[in-house]
Amino acid sequence: MTPRESLQYAGILSLLLHFGWTWIGTVIMDNDNGERFLQMVVPLFSESGICFAFIEKIPELTVGSDIKDLFVKGAKVRDNIEDSTANVLVANGESYSMALFRYLPYLSEREHVTDTPIGKVVIATAQVELTSFVYQRDWNMDFFHGALTFTIQSNDIPGFREFLNAQNPFSPKGDGFIRSFWQNAFSCVFPDQSLGSLDQNICTGDEKLERLPVTYFEMRLTGHSYNVYNAAHAVAHALHTMSSSGPKDRGMVTRGRLTFQSQVQWQLHHFLKAVSFNNSAGDKVSFNQNGELVTGFDVINWIVSSNQSFQRVKVGRMEAQAAPGQAFTISPDAITWNSWFNQTQPLSTCSESCNPGSMKKIKEGEPFCCYDCIPCPKGKISGKNDMHYCYSCEDGKYPSKHQDFCIPKSVNFFSYEEPLGVIITSFVIIFCLITALVLGIVWKHHETPIVKANNRHLTYSLLVSLLLCFLCALLFIGQPQQVTCLLRQTAFGLIFSVAVSCVLTKTVMVVLAFRATKPGCTMRKWMGKRLVNILLLSCCLLQAAICLAWLATSPPFPDIDMHSVAEEIVLECNEGSITMFYCVLGYLGFLAMVSFMVAFLARKLPDSFNEAKFITFSVLVFCSVWLSFVPSYLSTKGKYLVTVEIFSILASSSGLLGCIFFPKCYIILLRPELNTKEHLVRKTA
Repeated sequence: MTPRESLQYAGILSLLLHFGWTWIGTVIMDNDNGERFLQMVVPLFSESGICFAFIEKIPELTVGSDIKDLFVKGAKVRDNIEDSTANVLVANGESYSMALFRYLPYLSEREHVTDTPIGKVVIATAQVELTSFVYQRDWNMDFFHGALTFTIQSNDIPGFREFLNAQNPFSPKGDGFIRSFWQNAFSCVFPDQSLGSLDQNICTGDEKLERLPVTYFEMRLTGHSYNVYNAAHAVAHALHTMSSSGPKDRGMVTRGRLTFQSQVQWQLHHFLKAVSFNNSAGDKVSFNQNGELVTGFDVINWIVSSNQSFQRVKVGRMEAQAAPGQAFTISPDAITWNSWFNQTQPLSTCSESCNPGSMKKIKEGEPFCCYDCIPCPKGKISGKNDMHYCYSCEDGKYPSKHQDFCIPKSVNFFSYEEPLGVIITSFVIIFCLITALVLGIVWKHHETPIVKANNRHLTYSLLVSLLLCFLCALLFIGQPQQVTCLLRQTAFGLIFSVAVSCVLTKTVMVVLAFRATKPGCTMRKWMGKRLVNILLLSCCLLQAAICLAWLATSPPFPDIDMHSVAEEIVLECNEGSITMFYCVLGYLGFLAMVSFMVAFLARKLPDSFNEAKFITFSVLVFCSVWLSFVPSYLSTKGKYLVTVEIFSILASSSGLLGCIFFPKCYIILLRPELNTKEHLVRKTA
């Protein structure tokens, strides 16, 4: 005649989860029912993230119990409850357990502690009724103010209050217990002729039950009483159905013969399971296929006023037959909380909630509800409270500053419009104009000795290649396209190979020219355009072969870099094969090192025959720039990766231009008296 217990425990769990109470204590009776309660709720609650701060057991009050020992144990229970940081107390017991729970506020092992209220939200199961011993009817109930209790769904029975008011202990139809109850409830005695006159208060029978404290006697049907009322009617309906049924239904087979019995007790269950009726309150009473009463639970809020008056307010329900997720309903605004919490909804957690941007870290040796909040690792977020882990943003997004949500990345590339792009473009134009000016000066004075010395055609080739080197830097600016990605590195590699090959050829020709002036030297026949062309073409063709192999196997292509820069999607040129890229750089370095070594060995040769000293400085600048390029390139990310290469191109090209051609232009324009054959010849003398 009671709903299944699992429905009630599911309701308590829903209540705890609704208010976010994950840190609770529980008080049970120290008996088999209490152990069964723990076996059912501890795993159920733990699976849903609720931890038990404490589990206290109250000894049963039995015949022969040591009252002093019970009080000592009760004092320890009371102090443990008060000391706990859990603000929610789940109480389970029997119908009489409330009378024992009412002792808790008055017990303690500490001095003057009983004057301090126990500030907890009590959640009582339906088994616990508001009962009191006679001497407890005027006890303080503040501990239970704001309590939430689950009671079997009930309703007011018409005429029940009038029935109670009509009770008279002198009525001959009264039950055998009413006189005893009357004396205890009203602290009076009934006159007895055998005892003579009595000094005590005499029971008149005019005392009113409605004047008794509600905590001692209620004028309305409680959940337990309502069940008893329905049980009596259910049995009556079953007996009526059984008695009115034919002999066929009451028969039983015994040793092959049909025997009839007027009363068969076990047959009552068959009829009880089929009972279905509406009681006088209008509620339907029926059973499911398991023989369980089809009804739910009400959530009742206990309100105790300052004058210790008591009332129950229905604030929620737990339906037995409802769609998943809709069985439990609660009205938080209708709840009156214990004054300990200043009429605000209490919190009951072992640890404070972890804000977005952090995650839980379980404290070692403590329940899983107790944790520290640690920031998410760099690059990850947590978008909700109390996350157990942080996660990475999806592609195209990056974490916010506080790592609590993802922000869409902006698409970016190194463009002409940004300030650095404008500056670099300006430098490219300036260097191109300077190179063109130098080329014009050399071309205008091509018949002068200083220009004619050391092959003026190599000089023209070097200047043109340097001009193209400066223009090559522009390929690295702007949104990457298929054509620009293919041309960037290959054009850079080929053009620089021509420039460095020209420097190497010039250096070799200086050395050969000096050797050829010695008497009896056979090198003179190698001097001329043929040797220059062979050296220049052989150096450039090898670099061209490397670039062709690169384009044929794994060419550069436009790509999207989602990860190098957290806030940006970088449009870039993927080099395809990074090995081939470093092969191109390595070959340039090889040519530069050979040029440097040859020029260094020839640096003390007469100035009239060579420019080895200036070539040495120029190649030294070139090598320094590109040696610093590698670590800078590897450590730079995003759209500014290309600026490292652009700066290296401009710096190395301007180094070659300045170191080799500034001295020549200085002599041509400012010291023309030095630009004579006699002067050069005089220097060799």
